[in-house]
Amino acid sequence: MSGCRMEADYPAFENPLCSELKHICKRIKETYKEIKEDLTPYKDDRYYRLAPMRLYTLSKRHFVLVFVVFFICFGVTVLIGIAGPNVIDAIVDAAPPSNGPEIRKFNLSSQSLSTYNQQLWLTCIIQMDPRDNLKVATVSLNMLVRINGVIENASVKYFNKEVHNRTRTLNCAEQCAEIIVVHLGYLNYTRYDITVAFENLPPAYHIKNFIWKTYNPAFSQVEIWFRFVFVVLTFIVTCLFAHSLRKFSMRDWGIEQKWMSILLPLLLLYNDPFFPLSFLINSWFPGMLDDLFQSLFLCALLLFWLCVYHGIRVQGERRCLTFYFPKLLIVGLLWLASVTLGIWQTVNELHDPTYQYGVDASNFQGMKIFFLVVATVYILYLLFLIIRACSELRNMPYVDLRLKFLTALTFVVLVISIAILYLRFGAQVLQDNLVAELSTHYHNSAEFLSFYGLLNFYLYTLAFVYSPSINALYESQLKDNPAFSMLNDSDDDVIYGSDYEEMPLQNGQAIRAKFKEESDSD
Repeated sequence: MSGCRMEADYPAFENPLCSELKHICKRIKETYKEIKEDLTPYKDDRYYRLAPMRLYTLSKRHFVLVFVVFFICFGVTVLIGIAGPNVIDAIVDAAPPSNGPEIRKFNLSSQSLSTYNQQLWLTCIIQMDPRDNLKVATVSLNMLVRINGVIENASVKYFNKEVHNRTRTLNCAEQCAEIIVVHLGYLNYTRYDITVAFENLPPAYHIKNFIWKTYNPAFSQVEIWFRFVFVVLTFIVTCLFAHSLRKFSMRDWGIEQKWMSILLPLLLLYNDPFFPLSFLINSWFPGMLDDLFQSLFLCALLLFWLCVYHGIRVQGERRCLTFYFPKLLIVGLLWLASVTLGIWQTVNELHDPTYQYGVDASNFQGMKIFFLVVATVYILYLLFLIIRACSELRNMPYVDLRLKFLTALTFVVLVISIAILYLRFGAQVLQDNLVAELSTHYHNSAEFLSFYGLLNFYLYTLAFVYSPSINALYESQLKDNPAFSMLNDSDDDVIYGSDYEEMPLQNGQAIRAKFKEESDSD
């Protein structure tokens, strides 16, 4: 007779091993059942099953206060940015005499560099002879470039015998456009000696000067500190938001609350806690990681808008194929296009610092058209979901409030973002500025802090209004009892209606008086 059989016949002689196995199996079944219940959404559309949001308890004064605090925080970051240092340091290097008229060769040496300079650009300004009557001209010239790195402390010079040969198109309309000769995405050496030779440059064109451009070390320090501040704030907000939802089952979370639990960790990556690595190691990897985190967060934010405006109408099971797949396809194509452009530029610059996207103009133009087409499809789809949600749910209690607040705050953020982009790029915002290049980097600290501050404070505001209040669990339990819900309702609670009654509550005092009369009669 086995030990487990003796356990049934003689409980006093219970086998400890069988008892422990039964206990483990029981716990596994209970855990599986709890997880299944948490992940299984309700099949009905009773909104009161959702975890309460602080949004429901805010009065009109509180909503105004939320927007005022948002604008104050954003304004403070912009003012700090205006008072901050410039982003780019530029040193003009007058063009030395060239060797001859056919091949104009120049030997240039950069200033002393450190990791706080982050990147290095060498640009060239070419002028037309004022005696020439041509006002608009396009010239194709051949450019030969050789780059040598120098470590000054060790007095060692590293020679690179490879000569990069590039053909550039020079566009002149009364004044020639500035061309980028070399771009180094990260700095391995403390100084660079660069030899530049121009072939087939007409005699009417003169090399005016060269300009060395790097990141301002003072701005690099500001960037480190503010990224660190945003990382700490985001971590605190994420912990507080998760702590406020700990008493509610995951299936009771609203779709906004579920998405906030995803967006807040992605915002932590967007602020890039690994950013200081770019000042500790000389590698392209930290910069590529930063670009990847930024694109991932921005595309997740785009997906959040689609899912919320659609999912708020679909209460119940949201199937992956019909609900999530179309949205993932559209946003995934946007993410793929942006990441491909960034990787494309970075990989080519690693092999050849003289590479520019203009060399592959045909491929870049096709990628840009693809990006704009997918972006247009996304905008039309989002507008369709917003209009349909607002038309179908405008009379639904609570749901209408959720739609109005998200739409109002998102509209404010988009308007500010468009204004910043217009001030940054002007009417050329849709031209060839989509690839990471000197023209797409920030000009001053205000631009950097405005973008980062806007997105961070936007997510912080959403986390505040979507998180349950401190006594939300107690109030939600009381509302299960109609008598307690009527006794505890106040005039502020019935401003937006109630979804526990067929008709919206209009006067809390009248209901309490009616309940008191019925109690006295009983």
